[in-house]
Amino acid sequence: MKFQYLLAAFTATALAAPSLERRDGGHFGEGQPIDAKGNGGPINGGTNQLVDKQNPDNLGQQSTDAGTVPNLKWRFSDSKTKIFNGGWVREQVIGDLPASHDIAGAQQHLKKGAARELHWHRVAEWGIVYSGSILMTAVDENGVYQAEKLNYGDIWYFPKGVAHTVQGLEEDNEFLLIFDDGDFDRVGTTFNLDDWVARTPTNILAKNFGVDESVFKNVPQKNPYIVNGTVATKTISGAVTPSATGKSSYIYRTLEHKPEKIGGSGGEFYKIDSTNFPIAKTIAATFVTLKPGALRELHWHPNAEEWLYFHKGNAQATVFIGNGNSRTFDFSAGDTAVFPDNSGHYIENTSKTEDLVWVEIYKSDRVADISLSQWLALSPPEIVSQVLKVPVEFAEQIKKEKQVLIA
Repeated sequence: MKFQYLLAAFTATALAAPSLERRDGGHFGEGQPIDAKGNGGPINGGTNQLVDKQNPDNLGQQSTDAGTVPNLKWRFSDSKTKIFNGGWVREQVIGDLPASHDIAGAQQHLKKGAARELHWHRVAEWGIVYSGSILMTAVDENGVYQAEKLNYGDIWYFPKGVAHTVQGLEEDNEFLLIFDDGDFDRVGTTFNLDDWVARTPTNILAKNFGVDESVFKNVPQKNPYIVNGTVATKTISGAVTPSATGKSSYIYRTLEHKPEKIGGSGGEFYKIDSTNFPIAKTIAATFVTLKPGALRELHWHPNAEEWLYFHKGNAQATVFIGNGNSRTFDFSAGDTAVFPDNSGHYIENTSKTEDLVWVEIYKSDRVADISLSQWLALSPPEIVSQVLKVPVEFAEQIKKEKQVLIA
């Protein structure tokens, strides 16, 4: 009877949403690396106490952390903001977060009528609107074009080399930009229209367009990057090539689709990859909302690094990179992170009242993850029991369906 009681208690605990083994007590919440036993000591040198308090796990709060794991977090607040007449941009590239080899990201803000000037890239671009609305336009090598308004949650994807621009339509508009190359800022990655025109002899320009050279007398000599203007109202007419629709569309309206069906009830999980957004061949994504206290279950991604942008709320994640090495990070809105290829991890919403909202990005054509629970549930229970030294009954009760988001 005693064994059955213990087993029931163990199973109930094991099947519940995991909670981290914190060092009891201590002064981590006060920004000091001191545990309840008095181990550690106060920081007497220079430090940023506000940052320390926001990142207690950097101070050694988790007793399960071990070994050496590189920094996997970057705050957009630490990025250099570039200000323009019509808005601003701040980036996170490999120089900021060296562990992010596959992906670079940026926040960009446009005032009404302001446009990120006409340009193209040597890499693919992905974006999601999270404030205001924008006009997106694009043209490919066959003259297939698209011009559409995008609102909150709407996504675009431009393959490598596709010409494009975006323009702000509300008073203030903001979005997340993603590029499938961590070293996005290096020369030869982005090509701006006016920069090219300014570097081309005017007689060649006149010959190319069949106009007088005087047409180009006011072309900017310095890259404006973001330009002020008025909202475009004229439609494209007389095109001899088709507009992009269906599988060739450059946009995906996330919230017009139903979230993925998942086993757990901890939130909503949208998948956006080539299976439902066919043009997106090199960037796959998820848009996730996690309820207060809920958990993105323990898992890993077999096909790519995972890059993350936290849009709202507060989170905690422990990343296991093998050979006894793991590290816990604390995240808040505006933070980015990268979890190494195939590293084991989870994400927990640490708020009791606020939803956690984030975007996951992969340099891949599809979103793929392997659930720890599903792996164990579909393995011989005796082996699971023997490896983990847990009752075989526990292994037999693990859910065989991915839970993804656990309430």
